Amino acid sequence: MLSKRIIPCLDVRAGKTTKGVKFKNNIDIGDPVEMARLYYEAGADEIVFYDITASHEDRDIMIDVVERVAKTAFIPFSVGGGIRGVDDMRRVLLAGAEKVSVNTAAVKDPHIIAKGAEAFGSQCIVLGMDAKHVGKKKNTPSGYEIVINGGRTYTGIDAVEWAKESEGLGAGEICLNSIDSDGIRDGYELKLTALIAENVGLPVIASGGAGKPKHLYDVLTKGKADAALIASMVHYGTYTISQIKSYLDDFGVKIRKTW
Repeated sequence: MLSKRIIPCLDVRAGKTTKGVKFKNNIDIGDPVEMARLYYEAGADEIVFYDITASHEDRDIMIDVVERVAKTAFIPFSVGGGIRGVDDMRRVLLAGAEKVSVNTAAVKDPHIIAKGAEAFGSQCIVLGMDAKHVGKKKNTPSGYEIVINGGRTYTGIDAVEWAKESEGLGAGEICLNSIDSDGIRDGYELKLTALIAENVGLPVIASGGAGKPKHLYDVLTKGKADAALIASMVHYGTYTISQIKSYLDDFGVKIRKTW
């Protein structure tokens, strides 16, 4: 059995780490490069960076942040936000990231996934999915709809169907964020996470809702996730990564205990 991964997520806006609730009311909370270094030293398995306004504002990716992180945090990290094609992917990977995450751009042009996988390998291509519960409808039989542009634009695309399509196009991993649970620290959306995990053969990273270690246990077991994204619970010092890993280890979840 592969070890479950614990992955701090740093949302970046104008060069600062920021945090909000359900993509709203964001406040700046720190320097992403320094926070990445601290999480690396604390035992994080990976780190995820999202430039949360790059796609909406139609501006360039944060290459300077990527280059600085690569010099201070020596664990895999992925970068999303503002990546619109293979050239952007190449720039991010050459700057030091191990993976790129595509979300809005992939919905607008799904072949960006295939082109990226062909150029760099599926292991480099993460599909970021922001999903919201809308109830079962003709276009969304799973009850979950894909939302893009940082939670601003509903697409009419069913979350399960999009996950399956992305796998066929060559995505190597899915980072699944529940907009309904984002930032509220009341637990991951277990139904959504399990639904996606059961319908694809890709690793699924659960995102949105972590508030205490039990929430990670639930999503890594009942939710069938391969990894869990965390933000508020560590950003504000409520828990350390070591405390989270110790809890999971005590309850029989296989995790990386040394670093």
